[in-house]
Amino acid sequence: MTDRLPHEKGFHISWDQIHRDSRALAWRLDKQGPDSGHWRAVVAITRGGLAPAMIIARELDIRVVDTISVKSYDHQSQDAAKVLKSPQPDMMGDGKGILIIDDLVDTGKTLELVRQLYPAAHFATVYAKPQGRDMVDTFITEVSQDTWIFFPWDMALQYVEPYRGT
Repeated sequence: MTDRLPHEKGFHISWDQIHRDSRALAWRLDKQGPDSGHWRAVVAITRGGLAPAMIIARELDIRVVDTISVKSYDHQSQDAAKVLKSPQPDMMGDGKGILIIDDLVDTGKTLELVRQLYPAAHFATVYAKPQGRDMVDTFITEVSQDTWIFFPWDMALQYVEPYRGT
C-alpha cells in the first residue's frame, strides 16, 4: 500500500504536449464535418477547452469560435455540472456541424449536460478517462480513471519527488 493521495498518480502535460495532442485531434477531425467535411464552428468548454479549441480552430481554419462555461469542479472535488454561460442560440441550433471541445472527459457529467443542450454536436476531447469515454465522439489519449492530469495552465516549475521516493 502507498501513502500517496489518489490525485498523486499524476500525468503531467507540458505546453508542447497539449499543442501536439490538440493538433492530432484536429487532424482526426479534419474533413469529418457534416457539411462536405467542414465544421460550422468550434465551441470551447471553458476553461480547459480554451487552449485545445484555439489550436483546433487554427488547424482546421474555423473562424467562428465561441464558449460554453460549465462549472463542475471546485478545486479538485467534482460537483453537479451547471451552465454559467451559453453560446449564441441562433448559431448553435441542435449543434449540427458544431465541434464542442474540452481538454478532458472525466466522469462525463459536463459533456452529458452539454450534450442534452446540443445533441447533434460532435464532442471531442484531447484526453479521456474510461468512466466518461462514452460521452465523447473523438479523443486522442485515454488515461486511467484514477490518474489526475496536471495541465500546464495549472502548474509552475518546481522540484518533484521521484515516484519511488528518495
